[in-house]
Formats: sequence, structure tokens, C-alpha cells
Amino acid sequence: MDANELKNLINDVASGKIKPDLAVRQLQNLPFADIGNARIDHHRALRQGLPEAIYGPGKTPEDVSLIVDELLTNGSGPVVLTRANKEQISAALSVNSNGTVINETVVWRPQPAREENILVATAGTADLPIADECVAVLWAHGIEANRLVDVGVAGIHRLLADLDTLYNANAVVVVAGMEGALASVIGGLTSVPVIAVPTSVGYGASLDGVTALLGMLASCASGITVTGIDNGFGAACAVLRQIGAVDK
Repeated sequence: MDANELKNLINDVASGKIKPDLAVRQLQNLPFADIGNARIDHHRALRQGLPEAIYGPGKTPEDVSLIVDELLTNGSGPVVLTRANKEQISAALSVNSNGTVINETVVWRPQPAREENILVATAGTADLPIADECVAVLWAHGIEANRLVDVGVAGIHRLLADLDTLYNANAVVVVAGMEGALASVIGGLTSVPVIAVPTSVGYGASLDGVTALLGMLASCASGITVTGIDNGFGAACAVLRQIGAVDK
């Protein structure tokens, strides 16, 4: 249940359209539902503006299917399953086949389209799985993100050839491994929010993303937001918060 649904329920009770007992039944799963293997946080959208998502690793396919079913039946807003393997995706879709699969992410009940122009830029094609996760989560919340792929600093002319795309964006997610320099470059070219995602892509000295993470945190392009390593989901949520695209 999100804020708008709660307001509508209160108004319906006040007007007599819904009896108080029925309203109580609708609120029984707030703030969470205990389904045995998980406690589903139906109250999260009211507190944070974004509903709970499902993180696949560590869960059995049965766990995932039960959580998906609970969120679809008693929750509101988009339902997002991330980092899912084939078995988990199959189990989840057996509950509800209307999910859209985007690599390792599955989305049910995507929200209506929004007008914000969000750009997701990757330094290399090896960064695409993390970018795909970010794009999928944004799409779940109504944002059809644009992509700028393989524009890393080793060939900076590739980015400079698409400056209009960069300048037209309302926010930019930069996904980069190696030394993570692309975030500083883009952060120095645009005034809109820049969310930097270090990836675990790179040779030995990249330290599985630690070098990119530290480089982004130490950027001289002031005001860049930096997520954890490989956290495309967190980058999408940061965008939604920064542009005010959360439910209020």
C-alpha cells in the first residue's frame, strides 16, 4: 500500500463508501506480513516512497515464489526481483507469468511512463550487466532510460561525439570499472545529478572494483553520488530519490 492508496481508503471510509471493518481487513498486512521464510515490508512505500524489492542470492526458488506472490497479492507499486538465477526466475513466473525478464531482473506491475530523461552511461561493454539492472529498476518505476554504451576514457572521443545526449539528461548514471575515471569526466561536464557505480570489471590492480570505488569517492568533480560496487539497483533508487520520483 502506498500513500495514495491509503488516502483513498481513508476518504472512502469517511464518505461511507467502505465500511470500517473492510478497511481494517485491508490494513491487516501493515506494516509487514510474516510468511514464515520472510517478513514482507508492505509499509516501505509509505516510509521511503519505494516498495520492497527482492534480492535473489541466498533464496531458494520456493522462497522467491512465495515473496513474489505476497507482494503481488497484498502490496502495491512495482514488484522487482533482482540478481535472480534461471531457477528463481522460472519459479517466480510460475506464480505470475506477466513478469518482464531483463537479464537477471524481473519486473511485474511497472508504473506509468514518466517524462524524466535519465541517461545510463557505461565505460565498457563489460559493465552492461550492472547497467541493465539499473535500467530495469528505473523502467519498473516508469522511466525509460537512455543508454550511452562503451564511452570509457581510453577512447574519450566516443563520449564527446554524444555530448548532446549527455546535456539533455535530467540525471546520469555512470557505470565503470577499471579506474572509474568516466564518472569524474561526466561529473565535470554536466550540472545534473551524477550517480557513479563502480564495477568489479578490470585487471589485477582494479582489485575487483575497489580501485574504481576509491577513484569515484576521491573525484574532483564535486557532488557525485557513489554507490557500492556493482550496485545498479542502488543507483536506480538514488536517481528516483534525487529527481523526486518516489511515491508521496
